[in-house]
Amino acid sequence: MSNSHLFLKPGFIKVPLQNGVGRYVCQLQRVVLKFCKNHGSSRGMRDFIESDLVNFAMDNPAVVVYLKPRRHRSAVIKAEYLNGDQQWLGCKNFTKEEILKWLNLLVTQSQYHTGTRIRKLWHTDNPSIQGPWTPFTFRDPKLNLASFPNEELAKPQDSNETNHEALIELFKKQKLDDLEQRRAE
Repeated sequence: MSNSHLFLKPGFIKVPLQNGVGRYVCQLQRVVLKFCKNHGSSRGMRDFIESDLVNFAMDNPAVVVYLKPRRHRSAVIKAEYLNGDQQWLGCKNFTKEEILKWLNLLVTQSQYHTGTRIRKLWHTDNPSIQGPWTPFTFRDPKLNLASFPNEELAKPQDSNETNHEALIELFKKQKLDDLEQRRAE
């Protein structure tokens, strides 16, 4: 294990506004495509801009696309998200198909989990006032006063019927109760 986690900001994974419950809100706000007009490593970016940029912009109307030509620099994609995070992607010698795949990835990811060291594996915004559940939550209180080893508690339970048979009996009982209710009405 490396010490790279020390430089990540700690936090929890949060889903913004329960995204996808009511309507989907694209988390990518802005994309800046930086490229050189003459440099050979920006050829894929220039080909993408000439052929596929209009279709990408029409498919993703919520994303603002900026073009920024720069002299003697390799191509870069800068993505800015609604939460203020930014992501940089160097596109040196990428083809236009690779650039389109990366842009589609940036559009679909949420950016809430990258660059964050997770404090706990489980987190809720509305914690229970009853406290956490433990395996002893619904145990019989007489176990608090029992002294162990206890012969009575060590005995196997006498159950001649299997779980399957118990379920069948419950089902039959429910059916009889429903019939009695209908007759009473």
